[in-house]
Amino acid sequence: MLTDGLAEGREVILFNGRGIASSSGTPRNRVEDMADDIAAVIRALGLDQVDLLGFSLGGYQAQEVTLRHPQLVRKLLLLGTGLRGGDPAMDPKVPEVALNPVPGLEDFLFLFFGRSQAAVEAGRAFWERRHQRADQDPPSSSAVGQAQFEASMAYAEPLPGENPYAHLNAITQPTLVLNGENDVMIASINSWHLAQNIPNAQLLIYPDAGHGAQFQYPERFLKHALQFLDE
Repeated sequence: MLTDGLAEGREVILFNGRGIASSSGTPRNRVEDMADDIAAVIRALGLDQVDLLGFSLGGYQAQEVTLRHPQLVRKLLLLGTGLRGGDPAMDPKVPEVALNPVPGLEDFLFLFFGRSQAAVEAGRAFWERRHQRADQDPPSSSAVGQAQFEASMAYAEPLPGENPYAHLNAITQPTLVLNGENDVMIASINSWHLAQNIPNAQLLIYPDAGHGAQFQYPERFLKHALQFLDE
């Protein structure tokens, strides 16, 4: 629903990094290398500038693309994500659930959605939608999980200095930051830090929502995202 909604008025390119799902190669285990790969793909497609959307770990990558290759990015959308050296607070149940090799509906509800009955119903609706597309990517391998874990742990280390978030001041592109009020995977406070330190950022927090707030409120997110991209 989100992909189709965004694609109604613009070209949308979905990207799988090295070794992830349908892409071949060895998975990267550094966010900086992932970002350089994204930049290489943008250039290989002959694109001068793009709007970049990153969710969760993809949000780390999107920030690094913008910092390392700023001329390629027009606008930035950061969903359910954090920042280098951000607040590590996480529900202690997350590692157990997130490492489930075959995640089921209950896993998704816990990791991505709010706790009310309405949130659970929205999560079930998302679960139905995600299985409707015929050309789905194959599942990622355990090697991908390990590489992404290593990348996330390395990115959790703060940069030296009095303000470890000062590097975000260099992101001058208009930025939309979105999260739910209780993200159990990447603490919601990190979205506040992003909005406070990226000079041209705006923050949206959706109520009774978590890591996948855009999946819980797809119609609301599309309105906000399209307004941001078009203004």
